[in-house]
Amino acid sequence: MTTKSVARCGLLTALAMIFGYVEALIPFYFGIPGVKLGLPNIITVFALYTLPVYQVFAIQVMRIVLVSFLFGNLSMMLYSLAGGLLSLVVMVLLKKKKWLSIAGVSLAGGVSHNIGQLAVAVLVVQNLKIAFYLPALLASGLVTGGLIGMLVHKVKPLLDRSKF
Repeated sequence: MTTKSVARCGLLTALAMIFGYVEALIPFYFGIPGVKLGLPNIITVFALYTLPVYQVFAIQVMRIVLVSFLFGNLSMMLYSLAGGLLSLVVMVLLKKKKWLSIAGVSLAGGVSHNIGQLAVAVLVVQNLKIAFYLPALLASGLVTGGLIGMLVHKVKPLLDRSKF
């Protein structure tokens, strides 16, 4: 890795952490555990379309680990890693197919993130009844993933011109 790519990864990780902190400050609760805006995923989706996969993976893992240590706890890290890594794998695979837009890939990432977190919740709680939350989590993943994808679609050309 070049010095420039290390600096870019560090900058994107820090920005994703800031978005995670801002998201934690926003009083956003619909009565369903796990529903969040997903602001740090703006960085993940942007990085997916501008950086090699291994760098996106590093940014995702570092952001989750650092935010969990700074603003959360070990269980938050477990849920976030499950959702974040599953969504990253799904987005990488769908991006390679080249038949979905950035918004479509992000939408699939939002849904798969919630599925990953719910799977961990079922294992931790050891009760399949928690899957009752699945429809609401899928709906929130569709909305937030789609909005994040549309935002990245609009912002990416601007950052591309700046040679970020």
